[in-house]
Amino acid sequence: MKRILWSALAVLLAASCSSDIQNGRAGTSQETPVPPAGKRPVFDHAAGSVAVGGFNANANVQKFIAHEAAGGRFSAGELQSFFNNVEYKGNIINIMNRPGTSRPWYEFRAANAGAARIAGGRRFYTQHRETIDAAAKGYGVPAEIIVAIIGIETNYGTNMGSFRLADSLSTLAFDYPRRAEFFQQELHELLLMAREEKRDVFGFKGSYAGAMGMPQFMPSSFRKYAVDYDGDGRRDIWNNIGDVAASVANYLKAHGWQSGGKMVVPATLTITQELQNIIDEKTAPTRTVGDLKRLGVMPQQVVDDNEKAILYRLETAPGVYEYYIGLNNFYTVWQYNHSRMYVTAVRDIANGVSGNYRL
Repeated sequence: MKRILWSALAVLLAASCSSDIQNGRAGTSQETPVPPAGKRPVFDHAAGSVAVGGFNANANVQKFIAHEAAGGRFSAGELQSFFNNVEYKGNIINIMNRPGTSRPWYEFRAANAGAARIAGGRRFYTQHRETIDAAAKGYGVPAEIIVAIIGIETNYGTNMGSFRLADSLSTLAFDYPRRAEFFQQELHELLLMAREEKRDVFGFKGSYAGAMGMPQFMPSSFRKYAVDYDGDGRRDIWNNIGDVAASVANYLKAHGWQSGGKMVVPATLTITQELQNIIDEKTAPTRTVGDLKRLGVMPQQVVDDNEKAILYRLETAPGVYEYYIGLNNFYTVWQYNHSRMYVTAVRDIANGVSGNYRL
């Protein structure tokens, strides 16, 4: 009954704010102005785990409910009904707590951008070429890049995750203190997303960390960048190829993709401590190609000296490194996933799908 109550309330709330959504003010009400939400309450480590007493009995959950209710978007009763229906997923915490392992590029590439992944990309692109090409043209983002991101994220939609996002995000928001603020915000975004999409909040499924659909958008990214490409009233990044392709392209365009620009240029250099320090810096285009040239870095393709650039290296065999210059579009894809190997893998899949080296 409580589950039905929450679904009904979500639909009613969605209907009441539909005009605001159309006007670009998703999640607000003309009748009841929403005050600024302010900073989220500090996570109380002494509150204990939601695994013990349940969600509604947890002090951090109650702080979340009070914070959201104060913002005017949901009532305390609606949120309590929601948490009554959330299921704690302790296995997610176990996954998050596993020690991370750093694989060298030659292993990462084999697992994520090898021949099978490229062949799958060609099949996927051939099957949906007309739709993907149209979306790519509309946003000025290469179709191969769109295909590559779908490929590396979910193997072309075959592995999108089976966790209810309400369960996974609630578990992480209140039983994973290290990232509690982030996951509480994503839970907030999920609640608003369900209302805007006029869908049952418990119907959204995705990864253990809350990413969803073929492009693995977090709820905040969904709300900002997902596109209803075919105009059917839903942003379906799980099944609708047009919505998926346009959403990926929209994300990249919004993060600075430059039509016709390269992503990566191989480089030769004699490593020095100064260059190694640059390689070890945080990923950001703070230098130009000309700056790197003056330090002895030689691009192996023609590139303008004024282009913003990142210098990085990849281990192509045990103890063997190759060096690369990442340009604007490299940094754009890096915004999608903060890994230099990820970006290079996307580039490699895209070049493999297109059949020629151009990105």
